[in-house]
Amino acid sequence: ETELAGAAAEHGIALSLHAPYFINLASDDPKVQESSLNHIRKALAAAAAMEAERIVVHPGSVGKGTRGEAVDRARRLLERVLEELMSDYPGIKLCLETMGKINQVGTLEEIIELCQLADCLIPAVDFGHLHARGLGAVKGKGEFEEILARIAAGLGAEVVQDLHIHFSPIEFGKGGELRHRTMAEREYGPHFEPLAEIIVRHRLTPVIISESAGTQVEDALRMQELYRRCLEGEGGEGNAV
Repeated sequence: ETELAGAAAEHGIALSLHAPYFINLASDDPKVQESSLNHIRKALAAAAAMEAERIVVHPGSVGKGTRGEAVDRARRLLERVLEELMSDYPGIKLCLETMGKINQVGTLEEIIELCQLADCLIPAVDFGHLHARGLGAVKGKGEFEEILARIAAGLGAEVVQDLHIHFSPIEFGKGGELRHRTMAEREYGPHFEPLAEIIVRHRLTPVIISESAGTQVEDALRMQELYRRCLEGEGGEGNAV
């Protein structure tokens, strides 16, 4: 990890980490809860060693019972994470991800609610997931603006300024997300161009992770190109990662 940290610093690359998918903050199984806590503990240690400042965490599935009960379980486990782990890692943010399947915890409102527990909790806004669980909800600039406004209202404008973003088009069905797609497949949304315009216009400085299926590098470069094109049109300078 220390070699990775050195190489990243040398090339000006900001590192983040995705915690294991086995984590289920909303589980009602005590064994799964303890396992999830341990996975987060290991992720924090790894992030510190590689000098990553952000760890993305999936909230988990609703399971049996109501969504409210699942969110309450996630909140209680996060309170343990905050109490037992986070004081040892003051420079690291846990980024709770918005999720694409309707049976998962991870609506925008749920993520905002959970992130209100502490300043070290911030959203990982996956616009493709929000598009998919809303069955095509993110159609253009207006929807992007609304999402950012809701985050600002719930967590503060400073969170929007340095937001953690995942982006890719996503194919969806009646249950939400089916699979990630690529930016070349224009029949799938959402499209990045409106978001790039918003980032430039509001001078936001997000971290943006490409999550396209099989073309992460190509689509990351494409997003960078679109961002720079918008920036040139505005005649300004920006720092989106």
